[in-house]
Amino acid sequence: MKVWQADFYRRPLRNTEGQVLWELFICDAAGEFTYNALCPQSSVNRDWLLSQLQQVVTKTQPPTIIQVFRPESLNLLADVGRQLGIKVEGTRHTPVLKQKLQERVSWYKQNDYYTGEAYNPTALDKPPPVPLPENLWGDRWRFATIAAGELEEVFAERPIPILQMPDELLPLNLGLPSMVAVPGVVIDGGRKSMLLARWLQDAQPVALNFIAGAPDGLILEAGLVERWVVATFEDKEVAAAGRMYEQRKQMSGGLHFLLVQPDELGMTYTGFWLLKIE
Repeated sequence: MKVWQADFYRRPLRNTEGQVLWELFICDAAGEFTYNALCPQSSVNRDWLLSQLQQVVTKTQPPTIIQVFRPESLNLLADVGRQLGIKVEGTRHTPVLKQKLQERVSWYKQNDYYTGEAYNPTALDKPPPVPLPENLWGDRWRFATIAAGELEEVFAERPIPILQMPDELLPLNLGLPSMVAVPGVVIDGGRKSMLLARWLQDAQPVALNFIAGAPDGLILEAGLVERWVVATFEDKEVAAAGRMYEQRKQMSGGLHFLLVQPDELGMTYTGFWLLKIE
């Protein structure tokens, strides 16, 4: 499968007429191929974008999928992708693209059209977290760990209805020692176990973070910019476990998991997600 990663958004550049310049930037998942084109904001539309992508695909083999991390880019690129018969997917996991965009900042600063404004090419506006829908609440939840060397054996071979274990996030492929404790959160969903797992599948979990506050909270990062409040608590022991959970995430290189199961017996699992935010 040939994968491209693309971004189409305004840059810290203005042309001689004072118009903000947008840039289409494309790279492949290996970073070996790149393409870029600038467009004044008044010309930003599907026709311009379609003409650019048509130029690119006539010069090289078209991709199977184009990955996009920016919500503002997704709809335009998805519309053009449909016209070209190319699937466009929204995902936060576009590491090569984000690295290339960071590298381009120095090029913007040397460009005659540079505005001098502070600029972070991968920053996104994120809405405040909202509570998880009440009809999804399970019976209980808790922090947990599993050794990196056992993780794939325990979950990959089990008949789990919803299973998300991308190859690039497997401990072996991340170079994690087998004895590293991979932290996670286990939710006993009870009768709502499958309902919760299906909702999570649609929401596309990215990371699950402990956030200290008043009260403390467990926040799910999902989709491109969505955030959900999974739980809030004021218990000191739970807060201490939350801080340890975050420490273990640092030790595992950010790798963690979310497990939904019917009950605490652990005989059957409903959904499992390997998570790692960039």
